[in-house]
Amino acid sequence: MHPAASSFPQDEEPLIEEPSVNGYSRRKPRDHFHGAYVIFFLLGIGSLLPWNFFITAKHYWMYKLQNCSDRAGPAGQVTSDLRDFFESYISIASTVPSVLCLIGNFLLVNKVPASVRILSSLFVMLIVFLVITVLVKVDTSTWTTSFFALTMVCVVIVNSASTIFSSSIFGLSSCFPMKNLQALISGQAMGGTISAVASLVDLGAAADVTDSALAYFLTADIFIVICLVVYLLLPRLEYSRYYMSSQEESPSLATVPANSSAEDEAEPGSTTNSSFLTKSTGIPPLRPILQKTALLGFCLFYNFFISIIIFPSLSSSIESVSKSSGSPWSTKYFAPLTSFLLYNFADWCGRQITAWIQVPGPKSKLLPAFVLLRTIFLPLFILSNYQPRAHIQTVVFNHDVYPVVFTVLLGLSNGYLGTLVMVYGPKIVPKELAEAAGVVMTFYLMLGLAVGAACSVLIVHLV
Repeated sequence: MHPAASSFPQDEEPLIEEPSVNGYSRRKPRDHFHGAYVIFFLLGIGSLLPWNFFITAKHYWMYKLQNCSDRAGPAGQVTSDLRDFFESYISIASTVPSVLCLIGNFLLVNKVPASVRILSSLFVMLIVFLVITVLVKVDTSTWTTSFFALTMVCVVIVNSASTIFSSSIFGLSSCFPMKNLQALISGQAMGGTISAVASLVDLGAAADVTDSALAYFLTADIFIVICLVVYLLLPRLEYSRYYMSSQEESPSLATVPANSSAEDEAEPGSTTNSSFLTKSTGIPPLRPILQKTALLGFCLFYNFFISIIIFPSLSSSIESVSKSSGSPWSTKYFAPLTSFLLYNFADWCGRQITAWIQVPGPKSKLLPAFVLLRTIFLPLFILSNYQPRAHIQTVVFNHDVYPVVFTVLLGLSNGYLGTLVMVYGPKIVPKELAEAAGVVMTFYLMLGLAVGAACSVLIVHLV
């Protein structure tokens, strides 16, 4: 089937006989009780959990950094560099090292088993989050700058491990039917929603900000353990063993030469001609993957480039126009609800929509057009009630409903367009290159996040 006409299967394939690589016939097992689907959904939640839990705990970070050296701002306001630009610093520390980790992961696809990469990255994430959890109750008021530096180091380590984990899981899911890939991507968006809900619950239930943060980060610790358990359960399912063994029986990713023709790669999911098999170098051929995914890669890059500039650096600093009233809505809950929860839920909805609608197709000119159209969100958020403002004093959208609408549209478009591009990538290359193509698509995504994070600092300074 042409990729433009592909859809996510809602029901599992019937039991049919299929010849295996060595000539014996095997049955395609059913995903009983949707076990594999649920596991990939949970792993998707865990893959972006560190990023979501770091950025959503804004009230905690502002509390920890309140003793930073202050400077005088416009109109006599007292602000702090570390507090004003903390989201941008976290974005840079999260994304820039992740790009390097993706390159390393691509080189290790055929050298280090996916299970080793996945389990080791989960253990690293768990250890770092335990350190962060312990620091919640430690008095850092006398060494705030050092605490900030330590936090950035933790961000670098945990997001590097998270990148290896997410790209490896994405590559593994590419060998399964497309509905499992969609489950993984939907889980990533649900992770943001869960972190936002957990933050709101802890914020409302705990009188002390450190008690709230302790419960919040303990939730993250528990969920990483859950990810470890469900990943270990995955190969125990007959359904999973079938597709994972099919991957192992296929020719190595590295056996496809870099100069293979487009005709050899035209049909998604097909195998390459055996006459092209060459001596394995252990590194997947990059050229054919880049040739096939160039346009999709740009769309993925730009989609997340725009999103990371706005969320959370701009969106979380938009204040309620009635903040002076002192109501809990306008002071305590406005940013957690209208920025973090609303964006992540809209993002999840956008990803879920791709289960029923997959337009435009991977070769349609409308796909890059829609992605470029998202640039309009930049002036929309800048001209909302973003605070503090140093240079652009004009507030055009001076009502609380505007950031709500803008955030919903930003999340929906990010989830829908980003998911389409991500699932198209591994499906338009030969089956042998599916896992490597998954890593390459994740590289495009992370590159967009890294460049966008760097630009977000500039945008915040300009506003």
